[in-house]
Amino acid sequence: MNDTPRRAARWRHLLPALAALLTAWGSAAAPASDRWTLVWSDEFDGVVGSRPNAASWSHDLGNAATNGWGNHELEFYTADARNAQLDGQGMLVITAERAANAGPCWNGTPCPYTSARIHTHGKVSFTYGKVEARMKLPAGAGIWPAFWMLGTDLDEAGWPASGELDIMEFIGKTPDTIYGTAHGPGYSGAGGLSKPHPLKAPVADAFHTYTLIKRPHEVIWQVDGVEYHRITTASLPAGTKWVFEKPMHLLLNLAVGGDWPGPPDAGTVFPARMQVDWVRIYKEN
Repeated sequence: MNDTPRRAARWRHLLPALAALLTAWGSAAAPASDRWTLVWSDEFDGVVGSRPNAASWSHDLGNAATNGWGNHELEFYTADARNAQLDGQGMLVITAERAANAGPCWNGTPCPYTSARIHTHGKVSFTYGKVEARMKLPAGAGIWPAFWMLGTDLDEAGWPASGELDIMEFIGKTPDTIYGTAHGPGYSGAGGLSKPHPLKAPVADAFHTYTLIKRPHEVIWQVDGVEYHRITTASLPAGTKWVFEKPMHLLLNLAVGGDWPGPPDAGTVFPARMQVDWVRIYKEN
């Protein structure tokens, strides 16, 4: 007797489960697109001593009026080319240096250092895509370079409701480690969604590429193309709000001192220089 129909019948009830399994496997196995189209960049090509391109970058200034930029920092930010200039060889150099009377600090004394903090607010922003920068960072106690983003609604919403994504932070007292962090209402400051990432050698020894990928309801951090941190809406503390589905602008700065890194010590070398080879924004195809 031919039992082919009976064999087919025995397998037929398994087909829906097999189909579901294959669908789930395909969804998990298919990677998100690795194809990116460059939409904006600053390669920092220009005459030595010139300031960052004013069509893309503006300067934050001062210290005291912002309570040390909210962190009791010790630098006075200026728009002077001494603190942020092109080196004539395709690099932006942000320099922190000692200054006898830089300007008023949050503690009522003259700030002992000058530096620069530049941003693209009102000039360059993006909602989804990839942003990255290739940089070499300075080392030393009290040194705090950062590459980060804020919501373009900062003036209206205030911080942290505007959202902040720290693409890279580095502090001299943990010389082998970088940090990627998200801040929002209910998860800001020391409660930010942060992850430290140790490198195999001191961070300041070499150039590294720091990357953030921003998709709907997902943010991914990478260094030199390797993912080390990822958050989604499920990562938030209970009862808090995801605030990153909006345009955000870029910031680069070199802080000195502050609540997190602590002050410089006798071994900290000044001038301290943060070299930025390029900053690029891509859209995902």
